[in-house]
Amino acid sequence: TIPLLDKDGCLPPIPNASDRSHWVPAPTEAQFASVANNFWWCLQNVAKGIARDELPYAMEMYNEIVRSDLKDMINWYIGVKNDFKVSAGKLGKYYKRLLPAEIYKRYMSTYSDASYDRLWKAVSAACSLFGELAREVGLSLSYIYNGQDETNMLAYLKWVMEDWKNAAVQL
Repeated sequence: TIPLLDKDGCLPPIPNASDRSHWVPAPTEAQFASVANNFWWCLQNVAKGIARDELPYAMEMYNEIVRSDLKDMINWYIGVKNDFKVSAGKLGKYYKRLLPAEIYKRYMSTYSDASYDRLWKAVSAACSLFGELAREVGLSLSYIYNGQDETNMLAYLKWVMEDWKNAAVQL
């Protein structure tokens, strides 16, 4: 905001423009743990949706819940790398310039179309990226990351995917 004219001098001092109010905030340890827990536990709903041939349900769970948690972790990763003094942009619009190229490429691979095979690949990419970033963010903030949830869910997802592939072959 820049006053163009204040003839009576009644305006208070106006601070310089800044995007500070949009900077990625550091998570509390409880927020960090909650996002990690939700990410891993909601993946079982995606797997069940695929196994039951309920594509709209599987896609909504993945895109609205799981990817939201992934975006939170990506934002915190960006925050950690920039001392929480940067905005990731509305809906992650600055990810391409703020993330290392390899991480951005991996993030792009978490998108899927309406193909079950490609959805499984996107889920796998999201799991790999989330786990890596969560460990790094947790370590940077001295927060405990529950790797057991990751291990357990990855085993469950593998089991459901193999069962789903075997059922698809029999059709």
